[in-house]
Amino acid sequence: MKQPTQTITLKHLLIKEEKQIGIKFYPHKMIQTVIKGLPEIKWSDQFGMAYLKNNPKNLNLIFEDFKGVAWINCVHFFPKNKTKMNNSPVQVNDFRKRELPKSYRVCPESYLQKLELKQYAINTAKTYIHLFEVFINHYKEKDLNSINEKDIRSYMQGLVQQNKSHSYINQMINSIKFYYEVVLEMPNRFYSIERPIKSESLPKVISLEEVQNIINNTNNIKHKCIVSLLYSAGLRRSELLNLKLEDIDSKRMVITVKLGKGNKDRLTVLSPTVLENLRSYYKVWRPKKYLFEGAQEKQYSPTSVLRIIKRAAKKTGIKKNITPHMLRHSFATHLLEAGTDLRYIQVLLGHNSTRTTEIYTRVAINNIKTIKSPIELLNLR
Repeated sequence: MKQPTQTITLKHLLIKEEKQIGIKFYPHKMIQTVIKGLPEIKWSDQFGMAYLKNNPKNLNLIFEDFKGVAWINCVHFFPKNKTKMNNSPVQVNDFRKRELPKSYRVCPESYLQKLELKQYAINTAKTYIHLFEVFINHYKEKDLNSINEKDIRSYMQGLVQQNKSHSYINQMINSIKFYYEVVLEMPNRFYSIERPIKSESLPKVISLEEVQNIINNTNNIKHKCIVSLLYSAGLRRSELLNLKLEDIDSKRMVITVKLGKGNKDRLTVLSPTVLENLRSYYKVWRPKKYLFEGAQEKQYSPTSVLRIIKRAAKKTGIKKNITPHMLRHSFATHLLEAGTDLRYIQVLLGHNSTRTTEIYTRVAINNIKTIKSPIELLNLR
């Protein structure tokens, strides 16, 4: 049997608050003949495609009628299997128990349930809920199912005019798409919503000497261990705060980072120097569950970590705005400058691809230092 050379693409549409199967195609006599034979087929000028009611009978009919006539591209129609693995379910009950003004439009229960069922990281869940509520309160008088691409595009334009960051706008789009495409199971419904072009800013890095000065100017052994671990293991602040006593493996000299970004576990290096400091810290502070604990044996707070670094940097006289993530960037850059293979750095940082890690090649200066500026060829004396 001769293989078909034409292609049609199925997409999710919502027209007059009813789910429809959109059929996008290039004009072709045979395809147009088959489409005209579909029951109650209609044309949408808005979307530039034919459509019919979304139900199992019509979906099966499309596959039967186009067999041997055209390939059916379903990448936009059927959801990809991206179930996130986690050891414990996400708890969003705090959002259900909030006391809010009567006029405030809350996130639908189906949204909260889907976040729990798909076991999204708690920080991601909080961000999605907050941003989606900001969005739906902007369109408070509109039924959620009647919000269309024009409404979303208009809202995004407003965010751009407010000088919201690229990251904020991208997260807002993700929170909106989560409802319409994951909760309502209409993947890629808003496939044409433009995203801001990702900025190509370089990671901010400090020198080895500056790292040493910050560590030396911490107030006590606990603070010293916090700063040292962030740098020596390339940890994110959240990863540091989630560390438990059993995650420090002194036999294998590794640290287990559990459920890091993207809910992935990974191993990173445990420095012998840092291990000695951790042993001294443990004798004094005796943490029970988390490696670093605050009052009442609760998890140490993110603001406390930031305060430690800011205070130590101020003591050293560093004028730069030092953050916990700068220590992670510096860890990767200093490894690269010391000749460590980029693939090993990728694994230590927990990046999915070396393409993410390659950005550090743009701030590593070991090769740049060997280049002489052409001004040295001039006689300027």
